[in-house]
Amino acid sequence: MIGIVMAGGKGTRMNLDNEKLLLEYKKPIILHVVDSLKNSNSFSKILAITSCNSPKTKKFLEKNNVETFDTPGIGYVEDLNLVLKTIHDKVLVTSGDLPLLDKEIIQHIINKFDPKKIWTSILVTNEFLTSLGLESDYSVIFDGKKCHYTGISLVNSEKISSLEDLVENYIVIDDKRIAFNLNSKQDYDLLSTT
Repeated sequence: MIGIVMAGGKGTRMNLDNEKLLLEYKKPIILHVVDSLKNSNSFSKILAITSCNSPKTKKFLEKNNVETFDTPGIGYVEDLNLVLKTIHDKVLVTSGDLPLLDKEIIQHIINKFDPKKIWTSILVTNEFLTSLGLESDYSVIFDGKKCHYTGISLVNSEKISSLEDLVENYIVIDDKRIAFNLNSKQDYDLLSTT
């Protein structure tokens, strides 16, 4: 299995001088994500997906011996699709802004991988997210409940012939470690209280 970390976004909603993934929470946010994948001992390779929107993040990752894959930085979905076309393996995709990720939750998610399903997105319930004081713009109704995307997906890219009309499956895991992604200054402020 290959671990993919999406690290090419602009982070415009944060309104920062520096790149979002280099914000510190004991160490730069991006390192929490990369280290959780490394420490899970579950991946044959870990790739950070960077773009022209994140030059400092790319430089920082390379300095820390993390392999990068450069994309045009058009958007999350477009950049991810570009990467998946080059990989024929099972993949865990995670957003680079999940500072509470750790190896245990990564292993827990990987254990839920079903190779028969091409794409499985990991969700948290709206109720759980709001109980943490967080909000998300990316929601879906699943099992009659409003749920939110965590930025983590399990993908069997060996089975992808086209990225059109993919059937998306869902797994709900209400866990703070995957619910907490940094989309706003408020999220970052809240992080220091966890």
